[in-house]
Amino acid sequence: MSGRRAKVAKKRLAENVRRIRLAREMKQTELAMRSRVTQALISAIELQEANPTIESLYRIAQALEVDLTELFAATEA
Repeated sequence: MSGRRAKVAKKRLAENVRRIRLAREMKQTELAMRSRVTQALISAIELQEANPTIESLYRIAQALEVDLTELFAATEA
């Protein structure tokens, strides 16, 4: 994956996790608890500072009740 594509994917992931989490009225700590990851990881994902594992992303998607692919979907501007 090129550097540009990786940045786009990381940005989409950050935006989607935050948007979906807020739509569910969840705090980062609640999402972390439900997905069995740390709050620091949720924060780092939303700040585009993390490279989470597939397992972590799968757990986060499950906790948000979305398909894993939705975490990387393009959002409408």
